[in-house]
Amino acid sequence: MRSPPIFNTLQTLLLLLMILFSSSNTEAEKHTIHQPKKTYIIHMDKSTMPATFTDHLSWFDSSLKSASPSAEILYTYKHVAHGFSTRLTPREADTLAKQPGILSVIPELRYKLHTTRTPEFLGLEKTTTLLPASEQQSQVVIGVLDTGVWPELKSLDDTGLGPVPSTWKGECETGNNMNASSCNKKLVGARFFSRGYEAALGAIDLSTESKSARDDDGHGSHTLTTAAGSAVPEASLFGLASGTARGMATQARVAVYKVCWLGGCFTSDIAAGIDKAIEDGVNVLSMSIGGSLMEYYRDIIAIGSFTATSHGILVSTSAGNGGPSPGSLSNVAPWITTVGAGTIDRDFPAYITLGTGKTYTGASLYNGKPLSDSPLPLVYAGNASNSSVGYLCLQDSLIPEKVLGKIVICERGGNPRVEKGLVVKLAGGAGMILANNEAFGEELVADPHLLPAVSLGQKSSQILKNYVSSSPNPTAKIAFLGTHLEVQPSPVVAAFSSRGPNPLTPKILKPDLIAPGVNILAGWTGAVGPTGLTVDNRHVSFNIISGTSMSCPHVSGLAAILKGAHPQWSPAAIRSALMTTAYASYKNGETIQDVATGQPATPFDYGAGHVDPVAALDPGLVYDADVDGYLNFFCALNYTSFQIKLAARRDFACDPKKEYRVEDFNYPSFAVPLETASGIGGGSDAPKTVKYSRVLTNVGAAGIYKASVSSGASSVKIVVEPETLSFAELYEKKGYTVSFTYTSMPSGTSSFARLEWTDGKHRVVSPIAFSWT
Repeated sequence: MRSPPIFNTLQTLLLLLMILFSSSNTEAEKHTIHQPKKTYIIHMDKSTMPATFTDHLSWFDSSLKSASPSAEILYTYKHVAHGFSTRLTPREADTLAKQPGILSVIPELRYKLHTTRTPEFLGLEKTTTLLPASEQQSQVVIGVLDTGVWPELKSLDDTGLGPVPSTWKGECETGNNMNASSCNKKLVGARFFSRGYEAALGAIDLSTESKSARDDDGHGSHTLTTAAGSAVPEASLFGLASGTARGMATQARVAVYKVCWLGGCFTSDIAAGIDKAIEDGVNVLSMSIGGSLMEYYRDIIAIGSFTATSHGILVSTSAGNGGPSPGSLSNVAPWITTVGAGTIDRDFPAYITLGTGKTYTGASLYNGKPLSDSPLPLVYAGNASNSSVGYLCLQDSLIPEKVLGKIVICERGGNPRVEKGLVVKLAGGAGMILANNEAFGEELVADPHLLPAVSLGQKSSQILKNYVSSSPNPTAKIAFLGTHLEVQPSPVVAAFSSRGPNPLTPKILKPDLIAPGVNILAGWTGAVGPTGLTVDNRHVSFNIISGTSMSCPHVSGLAAILKGAHPQWSPAAIRSALMTTAYASYKNGETIQDVATGQPATPFDYGAGHVDPVAALDPGLVYDADVDGYLNFFCALNYTSFQIKLAARRDFACDPKKEYRVEDFNYPSFAVPLETASGIGGGSDAPKTVKYSRVLTNVGAAGIYKASVSSGASSVKIVVEPETLSFAELYEKKGYTVSFTYTSMPSGTSSFARLEWTDGKHRVVSPIAFSWT
């Protein structure tokens, strides 16, 4: 029986609609499926939780499911943020951001690590009578966010340490290759945070890294033992830098928070690590981690550090390894202690003797089979490669026939220094000379290469390259000389150490100070060799590496010493003590040098100067700051109440009747950006005046302090009012103002000065940096 025509027509229409719906739905599904998911950190407004929810976790989950029914929470945050992290598509993230109670949805970022003799160099060894009693120091816990720890290290021996502080709430988490018994009275906590890392890059491969707090990289063990490693006699790397290795605060406790993995450090994991460190009860937080600069209310390290600071925790971070480029800093928030890197008075020299008979000095940690005493052919890598950047000795870039049995000159930059040596070795080269360019100057960073290799300063490197290009048969010999002590001048600012001015807040001078960060001996992992290369099967208990990653834990350990000596001091007071007692000149009065230029360095390079821990124990006066001061700082930046809530996790409204100025923020240093008048060569000479105000707190005996200014800025007149401050009581506060009257200079001009308050015993010194824009 045939269906009526009208029925056939309806059937056809229904079929078409079904096909159309199915097709459009499939396309929508495809669009959703193909949108890649990313990790986001979600900040919730705690005060807006509906009464229908009995706990915040249920509220978080409900809000998330409204945007993405399949999404799962990676972490919940209690201190760094009130919220959670999760994986979403960009469309789902936009949907979630529009839900009630959502303050912000911040995409996750991947950060990177800013990758003995220093106690003696810093004066700690011969001044033990001035240091606080060990029982005070042993109450301090340093939390280290890094790649984990190798718990079997002798540097973590707890012999002589008393019970773990009663305030400590941390634990030793069980995981792959690690359990609760891995901790002791020295290593009091070990946690790991991998959810963000695994969500981004897939499940951890247990054959290459441990899903636990165990360190498979070496960086974390090095920074942790630098900060607070126990004394270990007869420590060395292949016999180099031999002696007793000890951290800065040998009696302090350490807790590790593994947030960095072989694939990087993800901000959702970093936030979780900071969150748990605050909850566990650390006193100092050390992070040799950094990334690109962004507004404080969007920067997870800045946000987490603010919360830590509000809990009385000093946060020490690395300035970054972007030097010597100006404005290359990381971690510039004024509640963070930002540490650059300098050298110490020890190096590892090696001689390069050319066929001309002339000898040049470089540096190396190579301690294997030496080269022949006879000269070997010398070749420039750029002439032994088909690549336009062959001079960098990148992987597979060298032509074996052109380097076989020769010493190869490779230029620094582009890939790790030790990898260049491996590239030469695999191509059949006999040795390598690593040539500095102008950016690295005369900086000599020693490395434990897999073949005979030497790093060479820029001037000598240029002579070497000229010799190779002009000689028909260039040759060279390399000799390794071991360890050399009492090197002068020292310290010098490392070329790699990131520099100011502060790109984000130009009126806050960063870095704060420098500390030892070049060729530092400290504990190492048993998982990889000293180069970190997979083919390096040498196993060592100590390694020598360089970076602001190494200078940061020096300051973290010194901050622990100060915290033990002065438990009532705020993080700002401790930072101030370290800064105002730092030195910026050698004993002969000459300014600390910049190894990148060979010229005197400036406060944009070293901040307040090189740390002097013994002087910092008794600074006389400090520039203190509390949470209210930081909130006023936000107002001075014209942050809205919403932005302040993101950065500070609290409701705060700036008073419209009050004038807020960054110039009045109570920082121990002065950064003074000045205007260049319009016109040729800087325009009008009409003077202008800017004023900065500060408050000093007495932390010593009663005394009268007088101000003095030394200046190299002839175009700026500096007046301090009042010029004398009298303190009668402990913790008494006195304010002063500094007026800077200046004439215009061409844009890009910089000059510097120093302000000193002294009572005859104490010297409270602040650097002043002027820059015309």
